[in-house]
Amino acid sequence: MSTLSVAEAVSVAVVETSIQSLREYYLRFAQLEAADSSPIYAEWARGVAADEEVLRLLLTLPQPKRQANLLFAAARLLGAGVGEYPALHAWLLSHWEETRQTMLDRSTQTNEAGRCAVLLPVLASITEPIALIEVGASAGLCLYPDRYSYHYLIDGRTVAVHPASGPSPVALECTLANTEPPERMPDVAWRAGLDLNPIDITDEDQQGWLQTLIWPEQQARRERLAAAAALVAGDPPRLEAGDLFDDVESLMAQAPAHTQLVVFHSAVLAYAEAEKRDRFPDLVQSHPEALWISNEGRKVLPGISAQVSGPDDGRFVLSVNGDPIALTGPHGQSFEKL
Repeated sequence: MSTLSVAEAVSVAVVETSIQSLREYYLRFAQLEAADSSPIYAEWARGVAADEEVLRLLLTLPQPKRQANLLFAAARLLGAGVGEYPALHAWLLSHWEETRQTMLDRSTQTNEAGRCAVLLPVLASITEPIALIEVGASAGLCLYPDRYSYHYLIDGRTVAVHPASGPSPVALECTLANTEPPERMPDVAWRAGLDLNPIDITDEDQQGWLQTLIWPEQQARRERLAAAAALVAGDPPRLEAGDLFDDVESLMAQAPAHTQLVVFHSAVLAYAEAEKRDRFPDLVQSHPEALWISNEGRKVLPGISAQVSGPDDGRFVLSVNGDPIALTGPHGQSFEKL
């Protein structure tokens, strides 16, 4: 009877630990992220969590490429459809190589303009002209908070906030709690974005990928993306290709004088290594005039999340210079002031 060597036993233990960790991640995704937003993705994530064959295939990818959003979007892009999980399981097993390559080639660059609705209460409080920098900008749609209209729902009423030029073709809805809607638009004098692989919103293939990243049932988000893309295409943003940890200081140095520099990110740092995340605040705050706005999941920046009481319910923590000010819907659908 053969026995495993110590090295083999350690290797098996590492794989089993990795599978369990991945299983727990997909279960959390189903419970916290998809349950109330996408029944299809919730079912798929539960299916993957219970599917050792698919979990082992995912382990052949680098850790950042194992995300549920990326797996499901790649499968849909390649024609998997949106049926029940057994059909997806069979499809993945017969199309794994092309799915794997798509996951390696693409990234989850969801560009949700709706998140501007939770940024606006902070940006509108700044009276000076703003130099706005987004790290992890994707196609740069969130660099235009001053070009969209907002419909804030509060205490059974709706308050509209429009650009100075009048109602925008892009209207963003957001439910507010414990606060009043902003009364003005920010004055964005300069804007720029930083991304490893900036997306050209005028490119049909790249815009198609952004559409696929939107969850199956969320037709309103697809329509919003198309409207925001059309608006931004008329005045494309300045997007720099670069790493947020290596290149943000250089971009900050280019902000015009006599402006309030604002550096923000939303659902971005979650994809960076934990040790790198911890030093990002220092990079931004090394600039004496910078205002840092973070809008990330509860587990991403523990120093900020530790200041927030209550269980993790899937909402993001919006913070300014490291101080949490609100819990927000991941797609900008809600803002609850702390």
